[in-house]
Amino acid sequence: MTGLELHAVDAGYGDFQALFAISLHVAEGELLALVGANGAGKSTLLRIIAGSLRPFRGSIRFDGADIADLSDIRRARAGIGLVPEGRRLFPSLTVEENLRVGAGTGRKGRWDLKGVYEVLPLLAERRDRRAARLSGGEQQAVAIGRALMGNPRLLLLDEVSLGLAPVVVDQLYAALPDIRTSGTTVVLVEQDLSRTFAVADRLCCLLEGRIALSGLASALTRAQVTEAYFGTASVSAPEVTS
Repeated sequence: MTGLELHAVDAGYGDFQALFAISLHVAEGELLALVGANGAGKSTLLRIIAGSLRPFRGSIRFDGADIADLSDIRRARAGIGLVPEGRRLFPSLTVEENLRVGAGTGRKGRWDLKGVYEVLPLLAERRDRRAARLSGGEQQAVAIGRALMGNPRLLLLDEVSLGLAPVVVDQLYAALPDIRTSGTTVVLVEQDLSRTFAVADRLCCLLEGRIALSGLASALTRAQVTEAYFGTASVSAPEVTS
């Protein structure tokens, strides 16, 4: 198992190019955090990996297999799960009904209703409540639970803490260790650098659609990341490998 590899990926929307020559590797079981300002290309990169957006050019490989031509549904069945920005739940369905949608991949593994309710207990208490009646934090928990129900080997989390109260974010992040113990690889988009450094194995900073900095989180400083984030570093730091 070789994890996820992107090589020289260009992508965008129509005539607008959002990503330029993106090359990165995410090892199996690793947590890679993507940081960068709004518009840096983070969400676009997750959509490219999940298959909801096709690249202009470049290669995408998952466990050694070329997946660039696979649809998002086929990628989900192959073990790639996305928690999109904005959650995109079915508002008229209950919590449990939304979770069952995620099981449509047909993949077997640790994650079923019992497992999701154990790692996200607030969902068990609201299982019969319609998604439209949930708070933002509760909806985010449902979106994560729905992705887990597909038993992903690669979980893509897009801005899971955006606009949520800190206590709710703490609860969501508390679930990450349990998710990772199942062997799930995680790519996390996050704006909060403190949380990023606390959970990430490696960190990748995007600036205007290009990788400005990449390395082990333990080997990078907040100053380096901040400089890359705003594009104020005179020379980009090299890739730091284990």
